Amino acid sequence: MLHFYLNNQRIRTEQPAGSTLLDFVRYQQHLKGTKIGCREGDCGACTVLVGELQPDGTVQYQSMTSCLTPLGNAHGKHIVTVEGINAAAGTLTPVQQAIVQEGGSQCGFCTVGFVMSLTGHSLSSQPATTETGLAAIDGNICRCTGYKSLERATALLTSQLAHRPTENVVSWLSEQQFVPTYFKEVPSKLQALRTELTSVPATNGHSTEAPQILGGGTDLLVQRPEHVREVPVQLVYDRPGLRGIRQEADGRVVLGAATTAENLRSSPLMQQLFPRLHSYMKLVSSTPIRNMGTVAGNFINASPIGDLTIFFLALNATVTLGTPGGAQRDVLLRELYSGYKTLNKAPEEQVLEISFAAPQPGVFFNFEKVSKRTHLDIASVNSAMWLRAEGGFVREARISAGGVGPTPLFLARTAEFLVGKEIGAETVAAATEIAQQEISPISDARGTVEYKRLLLRQLLLAHFLEFFPERLSFRELV
Repeated sequence: MLHFYLNNQRIRTEQPAGSTLLDFVRYQQHLKGTKIGCREGDCGACTVLVGELQPDGTVQYQSMTSCLTPLGNAHGKHIVTVEGINAAAGTLTPVQQAIVQEGGSQCGFCTVGFVMSLTGHSLSSQPATTETGLAAIDGNICRCTGYKSLERATALLTSQLAHRPTENVVSWLSEQQFVPTYFKEVPSKLQALRTELTSVPATNGHSTEAPQILGGGTDLLVQRPEHVREVPVQLVYDRPGLRGIRQEADGRVVLGAATTAENLRSSPLMQQLFPRLHSYMKLVSSTPIRNMGTVAGNFINASPIGDLTIFFLALNATVTLGTPGGAQRDVLLRELYSGYKTLNKAPEEQVLEISFAAPQPGVFFNFEKVSKRTHLDIASVNSAMWLRAEGGFVREARISAGGVGPTPLFLARTAEFLVGKEIGAETVAAATEIAQQEISPISDARGTVEYKRLLLRQLLLAHFLEFFPERLSFRELV
């Protein structure tokens, strides 16, 4: 049985853990404010807030698309729909009022998603800025109003939140009617619930079939929602030991398999190791999806254009496979893929950890992506490069590429060619030609063969221009 709070109501349900939170909210609880849109996490019309109790006793709220949130991942948490923020006597909250005032709603279908995302922004412990305000709604699409009015509404709210205190934030928000007064009681309710619950349910149903491993749901609930609902599932999103990012004494960085893309983006350690991490991660989906999607899930989905897979391939990452408490083995990420959507992994094995060597002085790293839209889109081609240079020569190189083969590619021949070569336009040109021999793109909805070959060439040039602007120029490379 699953236990959580939905708005101000305690929920106990035996609905399948692999069903979607959206369907539970609408069809079991009859809360129709949360809309059904794309069912793929793209439009944001179904956005809700998910509050999780933190070690310091506070509750951290994140926006998530409920169409891709497994119901089992609500266990032990506070789920908030638009009905859960409505003030008494039909009064608009400051978020709703700002959208009305700035003309940010026409048909109104998407409005609820914007309201919930901006309410989540108001509940954040981070300082409210123009950048954070716009980032909060980067997963919400409006089909008819246009975005300038919504941007003005966001700016208005940001100015109001500038007066938000750094402590007792929820009390202040309650006084200002951003959220109802019951929010102040949520931490103690979740603490009592945590004490009551002994474990997160590992499966749903009573089948003897091996359970489907389910993390954030952002892939499986797009690809096979009915299958996931009907089979037993093993929930790993909240499993102790599968979250977190740490650095070992030998310098290796270790990530739990359930570490999310947002955990990566906000990690002080990762930001220190990769100064441009924020710009890289802005290219990876949207805020609600980054709040849900796990690193291991991106790997195991085995998409040839998985952004995080391409990122970690260039880092020569190692994946620890096994079963919790059972046998474990380490596999290089580049050896995990044997063919299109095919893994060198036994069915019962799951990813437990991901590790890589922290970049040292003299090492350069860059990630690039091209898609039809800059943000919130699947890559046409993506690439990452790790390169160690000394005295104007390449000493070691690793290059990954996505969208140009049946699997995420590690361009071993290109990287080997670069070792020992002097950094210059001639070397770069020769490397791009070798890369063309290592790839085998196909024409599809994201581009023709010729277009993808051109994109990879341009992305490789972009890596070198990022690393060595004093040695190379765009004019001489093209």
